[in-house]
Amino acid sequence: MNTTLTAQPNASAIIEPASLRDLSTLRNIERVCFPKDAWPLLDLISVLTFPGVVRLKAQCDKQMVGFIAADIRRTEGIAWIATIAVLPEYQGQGIGSALLQACEALISLNRIRLCVRPTNDVAIRLYERYGYARVGEWTKYYQDGESALVMEKLR
Repeated sequence: MNTTLTAQPNASAIIEPASLRDLSTLRNIERVCFPKDAWPLLDLISVLTFPGVVRLKAQCDKQMVGFIAADIRRTEGIAWIATIAVLPEYQGQGIGSALLQACEALISLNRIRLCVRPTNDVAIRLYERYGYARVGEWTKYYQDGESALVMEKLR
């Protein structure tokens, strides 16, 4: 899958599969976007190599600027979007939306869930715009003790 998208008039990104070659850049994106909750190295290796995971990156000018991964759980009939991140200087350009749409297009299941910090209003609005609804909350989910809002999309 190679998809070119024009996000805003001055921005374009290419969405394509991510691989283990992207480990170093993904590690940096995680640290920048999630300073409190960046995934450990082994988790990043796993998300880039395990079967049953949709993993996509967004590139602008041949630089990886965003990432999304979804865990496909066919036996449970659900996919979990495990992470979605866009570097701060590229946010607000439609790249997160493009990653979400491209990832969803590769998921054949009718239920998709994700977790988000209740304080992340920008992300919550993005998910609601694409049909996700709040279905629960996991208390003390994040490392700093903040709860996670569980959102689900049925299609």
